[in-house]
Order: sequence, then structure tokens, then C-alpha cells
Amino acid sequence: MGFEISDQVRALNAQLQNFMDEHIYPREREWHEWCHDPEHLWEVPAWYDEIRDKAKAEGLWNLFLPEEYAPWSPGLTNVEIAPLFETMSKVMWAQSVFNCNAPDRGNMEVLAKYGTPEQQEQWLKPLLAGEIRSAYAMTEPQVASSDATNMELEIRRDGDEYVLNGRKWWTTGAVGPRCKIMLVMGKSNPENDRHRQHSTILVPRDTPGVKLVRTLRAFDSLHSPGGEAELLFEDVRVPVSNMIKGEGCGFEIAQGRLGPGRFQYAMGFVGMAQRCLELMCARAQERVAFGEPLIKKTSIQHEIARSRCDIEQCRLLTLQAAEVMDREGLDGARPYISMIKIVAPKMAQEVADRAMQIFGGMGVCQDTMIPEVFTIGRFCRIADGPDEVHMSQLGKLTARELNA
Repeated sequence: MGFEISDQVRALNAQLQNFMDEHIYPREREWHEWCHDPEHLWEVPAWYDEIRDKAKAEGLWNLFLPEEYAPWSPGLTNVEIAPLFETMSKVMWAQSVFNCNAPDRGNMEVLAKYGTPEQQEQWLKPLLAGEIRSAYAMTEPQVASSDATNMELEIRRDGDEYVLNGRKWWTTGAVGPRCKIMLVMGKSNPENDRHRQHSTILVPRDTPGVKLVRTLRAFDSLHSPGGEAELLFEDVRVPVSNMIKGEGCGFEIAQGRLGPGRFQYAMGFVGMAQRCLELMCARAQERVAFGEPLIKKTSIQHEIARSRCDIEQCRLLTLQAAEVMDREGLDGARPYISMIKIVAPKMAQEVADRAMQIFGGMGVCQDTMIPEVFTIGRFCRIADGPDEVHMSQLGKLTARELNA
């Protein structure tokens, strides 16, 4: 087992780090203040598009689709993509500068893998170009959405159209005006077995009948500029050609969407946690209490050491997941995908918690990214499948393997 990185990717990661140093870190505080200013709700500062254009011009763009997604891929393996995601995730919003952010990343994976040429022309190409944003509407308020077969939004065929009726919530990105297309999962074939009842269909955000019920707050944050939406679909009509892959394929698509994106998600948490570790080490060195720097305190040394161990364990586990996916594909990597989903958000949350304790009051206010890492880590222990679902899946897989 090895996680070999080519000289080309090492150079690319160095280029990415230089871009972060020059364009991202100096604007970190400004971005935070902008996004939390009610006057700028759902907007981005003017310089944001300027640095996106620079990233695109430098080839630091769409670095997430592995080589099997040709011709849409930059030609990298999952293992090679991993360190790039760690680097760009050290600032919470930086993934979007490189067009590598969720939910667009997962939606582009779906369209690249399952979309028709017409769907790819209309929606994948502008997403890859960074011209539009997207959303993925799966979770529903009235059912336990951790079970993907529970979704109740109705998708009914009516001649050359499908008619959608139902409600979705926690639809990330659907509030901001840049969101132009949604991938919506609903029940189209209730007569089928439970894993073939659902479909995924493309719904333009401005389709008549799509109504924003409210904007949800996550830990009292509106997550501007994309937002978290609760949506009502009332007699929403879209052409039959908007169906992705075919009726009854929604569960398969939902599972496929959790392929390469899952380890990128985990490496994102590695990057966030690594940044928290760097910040806490600097703070412990410069902060003096009771006559000596905090770094002299045994308890602080232990917190730093524990954090480094946790980050390195998660990093190696995620690289292992990427390596198995490169070698065996999604089916072979399923146990690892569950492992990293269980481990990564909690690891980042715990590292951020230690960083808060070392920073004191500064660690719980807007002066660092630490509170955001803490809350997004906690949030993502529910989002994209709660810990308990992945633990159950992993437990069943493990028992099956060991009892074979």
C-alpha cells in the first residue's frame, strides 16, 4: 500500500498553496464580515469573482473529478486529488473559489456519470465553467431522511411532463440567486420494490410552483451566500427529458453521488482540523499565563499531541479510502467510505473544541475560523447521513466479511 503523489501533483499543490497565501488568507476576515452583514445577504463581494477568474486562469479549477470521469476530469486519481482538498479546505469558503465546493461538486459528479448529452450541455457545462450554482433536494421535514427510501415528494408522469408535489428542507445553496438548477429526489414508482421507487429529476430553480418557505439557520447561521432552504413544490412541471438516467434510479444515484465526493469531504475536514492545530500551536507559543507561555503547560502539550494524532489517523484513513477507490472502485471502497464519514466530522469538531479551549474567549468569536469548524463538524454528523446510519452499515459489512 502506498499513497504515491506525482511530481506534477506536488507542483500543483504548491501552486495551490501559493494562491491561498496570496489571495485567500488575506481576505479571510473580510469574507466573514461580508457574509454576516445583513446588507450583503446572499451576495458575494466584488473581489470574489475576480479571484475565481484568477484561479481558473491558473488551472486551479474543477480539481475534484477523478480520471474515470473523462472528458470532464483533470486526469487525477483520487489519491492525487486528496492533498489538494486538504490544502484548499484550510479556509472554509476557499473550495468555492476553485469550483470544488458542495453541493455543486456532487451534482456535477451525477451529471458527468448519469446525465444525457443534452443535460450535460445545458447544466453540466455551465456548472463546470462556474457560471451557475446548484442544489440537491433530498431531505424532507416529515420523514426520517436518513433512510433514502423514505422520501415522499411525488413525481408523477403527465404526458410529456413530470409533475412534482411535496416539501424539501436543508436544501443547501437554494436560497442564493446564483442557484439555477436543482437535482430533486422523489417517489415516482411506489409500486416498485423500496430501492426502485424513487427518481432524481432536474428542476430549474425558477420553475413555477417552486416556493421558498423559509431560510433555515444552522446554529443560528444563515450560511450566506448560498443558504439552507425549506422548499414547497406545488404542481411543479418539468419536461420528461429532465429525468436523470430513468425512473426508479433515484436511490442508485443518491448512493453513487457519495463516491469520490465522500473522501473529498473527509479531506476537507482534515484541512480544517490541520488549520485549527496550526492556530492553536501559534496561540500556545505566544500567549502567556501565570508567568510562562501556554506551550509550557503539560495539559496544553497533551491537547496538541492528541489533536495531531487524531488528524494524522483521519488523514491516513481517508487516503486509504481514496487508494482503494482507485484500485477497486466504489464497491470495494464502501467500508472505507462509511469509516471516513463517521470519523472525519467528529475529529474536526473535537480538534476545534481543543483549539477553543486554548484560545479562550477569542476561540468562540468571529476572530478565527475555529467556531465555524466546530459547528460544521457537528452539523455534518447529521448531514449526508447521520453517524448512526453509517455505523450500522459498517457494522453489517464488517460482520459479513468476518463471518464469511
